Amino acid sequence: MGFLNGLLGNASKISNDEVSKELGPILANGEEIDIAFRLIRDLIIFTNKRLIMVDKQGLTGKKVEYHSYPYKSISHFSVETAGHFDLDAELKIWISGAQMPAISKQFKKDNSIYDIQKALTAICG
Repeated sequence: MGFLNGLLGNASKISNDEVSKELGPILANGEEIDIAFRLIRDLIIFTNKRLIMVDKQGLTGKKVEYHSYPYKSISHFSVETAGHFDLDAELKIWISGAQMPAISKQFKKDNSIYDIQKALTAICG
């Protein structure tokens, strides 16, 4: 069901081992993955040091852009839940000094956005 959830825009948890293999070259010494989510092809990864957003681009997804956000730079975040007529939920994350959110991700109506919010709350306080 994880693949189908990804196609529908739902984030699904993925194993830390799977993410470690993919992110091995960009993880710092001593950096460990706490929890990771896949959103279609993109990844949202919480480590013990930072939030990593992986943006896979192009038809094949071979071109990859990595965004790294140290937890201390996250000033606040918001979660807008899905309603009866608006079926999308939205996560926004602001970085210190920015007026607009640095991260904005859409989710279909499911509980994965709550899992991501819990991870942000646990790590960012």
